[in-house]
Amino acid sequence: MAWKTLDQMDFAGKRVLTRVDINVPLEDGRVTDATRIERIVPTIRDILDKGGKPILLAHFGRPKGQRVDDMSLAPLVPALEEAFGTKVVFVADCRGPAAKAASDALADGQVLLCENTRFHAGEEKNDPALAAEMAELGDVYVNDAFSAAHRAHASTEGVAHHLPSCAGRLMEAELSALEAALGDPKRPVAAVVGGAKVSTKLELLSNLISRVDILIIGGGMANTFLAAQGIDVGKSLCEHDMADTAREIAEKAASGGCEILLPRDVVVAREFKAGAPSETVKAENCPPDAMILDAGPDSVAHVKEVLDRAKTLIWNGPLGAFEIAPFDAATNAAADYAAELTAAGDLVSVAGGGDTVAALNKAGAAERFSYISTAGGAFLEWMEGKTLPGVAALE
Repeated sequence: MAWKTLDQMDFAGKRVLTRVDINVPLEDGRVTDATRIERIVPTIRDILDKGGKPILLAHFGRPKGQRVDDMSLAPLVPALEEAFGTKVVFVADCRGPAAKAASDALADGQVLLCENTRFHAGEEKNDPALAAEMAELGDVYVNDAFSAAHRAHASTEGVAHHLPSCAGRLMEAELSALEAALGDPKRPVAAVVGGAKVSTKLELLSNLISRVDILIIGGGMANTFLAAQGIDVGKSLCEHDMADTAREIAEKAASGGCEILLPRDVVVAREFKAGAPSETVKAENCPPDAMILDAGPDSVAHVKEVLDRAKTLIWNGPLGAFEIAPFDAATNAAADYAAELTAAGDLVSVAGGGDTVAALNKAGAAERFSYISTAGGAFLEWMEGKTLPGVAALE
């Protein structure tokens, strides 16, 4: 790894400017889901234990460079104090005299929370002057916000050029997991890519076919690939105008030695609603008045065979319309099997993306995967092979 971790830094007596993602849901001024706060606790506790003074930089919502009272970070103080087990001081800016004074006055064992970085227009523009002013608040910079690392903002990229920098524990865990999955993985590597549209995951598919051994395609995307083979998918969600692209991806995969797995059998229904009458047919036998809403049991058995061979699994997207039973069966069964193999030590499994986390949680499999990324856009851009500015700045 080209970046440093907390273990390689001296924090004793130093102000530690720490970029975090605490963009949590609020209702009536109270945090309703503290997951993102809980995930930064190891970093904050480590800094405190090493004699450092954490000074938190974070964004909240999309105020677009304006001060918006409803997007202030002040209401998060009680939840942060509960999570960290120490006093959290709030200052109503992240630059300027007030922020500098609060930073200088911070007592040992306390944490300083600076106001929403996006209240300044220069944040999203990565304004050098703003980055320099933020850097004056600290002696060392720690980035623990992998979820914002795909954005070149003043607090995620600019500040790193002014101070000795390293990755926090959450950032380290994300990067280590992704390195294990795509950087230097144990082979064979399998990838599950699902979701509605091929068009939204072109870059992802194009990158994966050159880096994985088996690509399992599910969801509405699979319908497009089936249609590209001349199979009638009835009234299924399908991007017929992407047929040429789907064939091109399949040809490149074949020439590069990447096996593509499509559903052998499918679960079809005439309407998409809970408990709708459904039937299982071979993929090529979808009735013209029906929709494909899930992969069938034979397809799941095929996926399990692949997982038995694989040593590494990357998962992004469901295999079917997992939100509604019975069209969650394939996703649930495949996810549970991957989790079993992971728990047995036979598979390294890394998953990420909004629908993915929801689907794996619904399947009861998430906690048994090697790593679940909640980073969304940053996870996808890494999977697409893109350089993440917030990570590159730490190197």
